[in-house]
Amino acid sequence: MNPETLAAWLRLSLTPGVGCEVAHRLLQAAGSAEALWTQEPDDWVRCVGHPLAAALREPPPDWPATLARHADWLNNAEHHLLTWSDADYPADLLNIPDPPLLLWVQGSRSALSNPLRLAIVGSRNPTPQGQRHALDFAQALGQAGVCVVSGLALGVDAAAHEGALLAKAPTLAVVGTGLDRVYPRRHADLAKRIVDSGGALISEYPLGTPPLPHHFPRRNRIISGLSEAVLVVQAALRSGSLITAQQALEQGRDVMALPGSIHEAQSKGCHALIRQGAKLVESAQDVLEELRGTPVQGELLNDLAVALDAPDDAVLTAMGFDPVGLDALQARCGWSTETLQAHLLNLELEGRVVRVVGGRYQRIEQA
Repeated sequence: MNPETLAAWLRLSLTPGVGCEVAHRLLQAAGSAEALWTQEPDDWVRCVGHPLAAALREPPPDWPATLARHADWLNNAEHHLLTWSDADYPADLLNIPDPPLLLWVQGSRSALSNPLRLAIVGSRNPTPQGQRHALDFAQALGQAGVCVVSGLALGVDAAAHEGALLAKAPTLAVVGTGLDRVYPRRHADLAKRIVDSGGALISEYPLGTPPLPHHFPRRNRIISGLSEAVLVVQAALRSGSLITAQQALEQGRDVMALPGSIHEAQSKGCHALIRQGAKLVESAQDVLEELRGTPVQGELLNDLAVALDAPDDAVLTAMGFDPVGLDALQARCGWSTETLQAHLLNLELEGRVVRVVGGRYQRIEQA
């Protein structure tokens, strides 16, 4: 991107009061971002009124340093800026009601053009089973050619990215900060692996933008806008995941949800979505069948069918899907304490059971 183009788009994006609608009017009237800044102030007044025209006259704070900082960041081959005028700005995102004016991208630009993108979102505090679902679904779908989109947050988001990485598939992380920082900080290594694996970090916010609370609900529209459909793994009744689901519906996207235990607060949001018409899914195959035009791989579906048809372990069957104490489990299966404890240890080592609060055990169902 040449310096004049960068300066034109960056200044427009940093002007207070300039959102999607105002930017569209200004650009339509001027013909291009570069031409906008060659117009007379009276042209701006006629287009957007006096207050916004006055804002356009004033360059952003520390403008020379800000421009230089972003130009320097773009000198890295892995750093990109996409604007509405770029041919590889994702068409699906451009067609939402409020597309971001700029997309800052770290990693592979081509990952944004993957023909099949699915958002996987959910609770920042999932149950062990919910976290495993997110990882397993993302891994299976990644192996089928799906690009997983999520938000790099704790919990389900991180598990979804990890699942895609296990499948050696590109994954997109849409963040609520500038790309010169990672939030939460503990995900710095995850962010690096996403970029190194052919995926990308994406933000509409300029460098230096901190993780302000109101940024994350807004970035959710980008997560859904980049995706053909949204899969909600676990969500409380009031959560950012439900905001993403609502935005997906407003954008004309499909919404899917995993059912869970009626006793889990993290599943109540998914149940509410299902009652409102979201597609109930129980396996990666369900998701693949729901996605339009999915190139379903026969070998993958056979593997999934084998897993679904495999006989359950007797203890897992007795355990069900809710946390259960040792005494209750022993009463259900009739095993001796020593035998049951030894078997539970094996199941833990196999990653099929986890200990939860109160010394109880919970099954981790494979997706």
